[in-house]
Amino acid sequence: MLRDKNVIMDKMAMKRALTRIAHEIIERNKGVEKVALVGIRRRGGPLANRLADLIEEIEGIKVPVGILDITLYRDDLTTLSAQPLVHRTEVDFKINNLAIVLVDDVLYTGRTVRAAMDALIDLGRPKCIELAVLVDRGHRELPIKADFVGKNVPTGKQETISVMVEELDGQDGVIIQEMVDG
Repeated sequence: MLRDKNVIMDKMAMKRALTRIAHEIIERNKGVEKVALVGIRRRGGPLANRLADLIEEIEGIKVPVGILDITLYRDDLTTLSAQPLVHRTEVDFKINNLAIVLVDDVLYTGRTVRAAMDALIDLGRPKCIELAVLVDRGHRELPIKADFVGKNVPTGKQETISVMVEELDGQDGVIIQEMVDG
């Protein structure tokens, strides 16, 4: 059973972190003329759309946004379910020669990002792939590092990070939860 332990970010803290990430994406890429955002399905999608809106406010340019379903690229596919639920990848633009910013809610082992990179490469050949995450909780199993991080939150293995986005959950927030007996 999971028990809420600590609120890491509220709605305003999430907005500030995403605003900072948007500025960092613009700065690193010297503008956004050759940049696209691709959210990893579920919470990466809404976060990518929010980043696109923030970038448009700052730069006056609407960057392309896509949603990537990585279900069939996961290395634990056989342990998920006999019939895993596959959603549609929605990337309706050419990724060739673009700086693609993968967007996800939490970076943990790195396996989700590895699967997302495999799925992305099947769509074309980007100029580069950058990674933006709202929370980096550590405990990497693969040599993957985020380029843009909203907040670093060291966690124990018995803890989880739960990100809520208004578009899916009715509210914004990030909380640490811990496993408890009972």
